[in-house]
Amino acid sequence: MNSEALIKDLTVAMPSATRLQRLAGALRKHYRCDAVAVLRLQDDYLLPVSIDGLVHEALGRRFQVDLHPRLAAILGQQEPVRFLAGSPLPDPYDGLLQVQAGEPLPVHDCAGVRLQLDGVAWGVLTLDALDEGALGDGVVESLRQHALLLEAAIRMTRLEDEIQVLRQTGHAPLAQPLSEPRPDDEIIGKSPALTGLLRELDVVAASDLPVLLLGETGVGKELFGRRLHRHSSRLKPLVQVNCAALPETLAESELFGHARGAFSGAGMDRAGRFEVADGGTLFLDEIGELPLSIQAKLLRTLQNGEIQRLGEDRPRHVNVRVIVATNRDLKQCVRDGLFRADLYHRLSVYPVHIPPLRERGHDILLLAGRFLELNRARLGLRSLRLCADAEGELLRYPWPGNVRELEHVISRAAIKALSQGARRSDIVTLQPTLLDLGARQPASPPVDTAVPSATTVADSPMSSLSAAVADCQRQHIRQALRQSEGNWALAARQLDLDPSNLHKLARRLGIK
Repeated sequence: MNSEALIKDLTVAMPSATRLQRLAGALRKHYRCDAVAVLRLQDDYLLPVSIDGLVHEALGRRFQVDLHPRLAAILGQQEPVRFLAGSPLPDPYDGLLQVQAGEPLPVHDCAGVRLQLDGVAWGVLTLDALDEGALGDGVVESLRQHALLLEAAIRMTRLEDEIQVLRQTGHAPLAQPLSEPRPDDEIIGKSPALTGLLRELDVVAASDLPVLLLGETGVGKELFGRRLHRHSSRLKPLVQVNCAALPETLAESELFGHARGAFSGAGMDRAGRFEVADGGTLFLDEIGELPLSIQAKLLRTLQNGEIQRLGEDRPRHVNVRVIVATNRDLKQCVRDGLFRADLYHRLSVYPVHIPPLRERGHDILLLAGRFLELNRARLGLRSLRLCADAEGELLRYPWPGNVRELEHVISRAAIKALSQGARRSDIVTLQPTLLDLGARQPASPPVDTAVPSATTVADSPMSSLSAAVADCQRQHIRQALRQSEGNWALAARQLDLDPSNLHKLARRLGIK
């Protein structure tokens, strides 16, 4: 390997991902192996940073160390490790190498070395080959030297990242690095739409401005909310509240707390979520579902930092950064009388639109890789992968349910594969038929708003009582909307319902 050229790379400014990718490609060429991977240690997981020779979705996989004995062996030793063809330990990349025939073949020769910075384990470098004996006896000594070169490159990327933070925020990064997310909290993807959004969020995280996260159902708004808190200077933990799950009668007590005896069952004083989040961040998910009566109290808190427990006269001061999220059009909710205009303007100081999955390109495959590895571990499979046609199906599908729908599709396909005879000791390959995307309807057909005549109802087949009640509710709501010319607040008064409850009922009944 031309070490001179690689050392020169360390003196040239380039994106950190590019530097490590160039190293991975040079190492693969030098060792004449089929795949090279650089993985970073995070808690109990190894995360691929750069790969050469593995399928693209492998970048999205998160390898739990104690479930992969080869990776654990490499990480646990100071010296490089070589695994011969007869090794009983399964290889984490079985079926994931980019072989020309596209067949899911097992790895026959493997070697790796632990990487460390300042005496602490940083990750591992792995080499894999399909041909037995492809990695010769000298690979161990050679890996010692190349590990030092790779560690220097990693140190350089860390310095470049710190310089980037300085340019973006105007101040040096914290002496202690920001806490890394657990894999369950990690936002996976490398698309321009996502990377641009993350850069924007990391800048606004340093402020105390309220942030309004907007996006379709299933895009993972809570993950972005947690990232905002993690990259802020607030030391207290993040407190999350799902406003849609708050009963209207208890919403005020849940958010602002109550005094003993404030209502039946209030046997003791209780702090609300705002007090619990004092000094930290409060994340209000589905803010559009918050009842109007509570919206006024929330506005007061945002304006002057005061809350008042239910049943108490004196206000309490809190220092809380508020992040809210919704999949509803709050501007339309304001026009319909379902959301206060003054609260909307207070919350939308910094609105952020989270792109749907269909706009994130090959991030779909990275996320699929994450879910494939999760299901492989859950089901105790040797290997779980996608065939090329299945990857194409995933990229073509519009994903109306976004990341959440992708996770469910992969999980169902893995279970179907087992139920159709796949063995756990096999390299299980998911075919397009197992994904069943062709039979799924990306969008629901429009609901017919016409009111059926009495004759039509009488002549239709007998339905269940619950279905008949739902039909009756739809008719009454549509009639009220017609009479109020589409004004939801006025329609709610005609039906003697709270506007927020009317909107929830309409959504459940499929009325748009």
